[in-house]
Amino acid sequence: MDLSITTDYVTSLGSPEQYLRDIAAAGFTHIHWCHQWNTDFLYSRPEIDQIARWLDEVGLRLLDLHGSAGVEKCWYSRVEYERLAGVELVANRLEMTARLGGGVVIMHIPTAPEQPEEASTYWGVLRRSLDALAPVSRATGVRIAIENGGRGHMDTITRVLSEYDGDYVGLCYDCGHGNTAGEGLDYLERLKDRLISVHLHDNDGTADQHKPMFTGTVDWGRLARIMAASSYDKPVSQELSIRLSGLDEPGLLAQALRDGQRLTAMIAAHRQNPQTS
Repeated sequence: MDLSITTDYVTSLGSPEQYLRDIAAAGFTHIHWCHQWNTDFLYSRPEIDQIARWLDEVGLRLLDLHGSAGVEKCWYSRVEYERLAGVELVANRLEMTARLGGGVVIMHIPTAPEQPEEASTYWGVLRRSLDALAPVSRATGVRIAIENGGRGHMDTITRVLSEYDGDYVGLCYDCGHGNTAGEGLDYLERLKDRLISVHLHDNDGTADQHKPMFTGTVDWGRLARIMAASSYDKPVSQELSIRLSGLDEPGLLAQALRDGQRLTAMIAAHRQNPQTS
């Protein structure tokens, strides 16, 4: 059974080599690359080539990659040179994903402001960056997935999806964020035909905790039903953190593998019988 897990379940910095080996040894087939997901780090060709060698050596495949909105290189910055540097940072991740065999880069954007003048500036900046990256997406064959955040953020994503074609931009549904927002699954139901990536983990509804699935208050039955009816056709992909799990590393990976198998079976059951509740 194909299953994916994030590379940064312990840390998002430093060498990922040992984590890749541990992930493969635990029985996973794919990774969600999440190292350097919130930095200005640019991956060079030698680094990308080394990651490719590690993946080949341990028998893992890249499912998707968490791109970086950047700190000073920020693709939605109102400071033009910072925005242009941010576009280069995202292009770097698109090219890296293509080199490693993946098809999606996940990106963060802030919620659009409500004040009209601020909103106009926000949308102008974001459109310039998305328009500039569209040729890179076409050339690499890698799409951008916008990840949902807190309450009200899905309205911003809905507008982005209405303005850009599904061959370029889709939705990454983070069920932990959706659970804390309290409205995630309602929006996912409406946007399921644009779902191209998932971040699966659990929490108690009060904070983004990245705990193992089935340990919190996410409605996994409903999520499995929506995923079964959605455009998402890739392996279950978990974005976990060991920090609040109460498990050691081998225990977390073993639990994640079992949980991934369980959710995969739930999704398959809904696909076979869409009438099940």
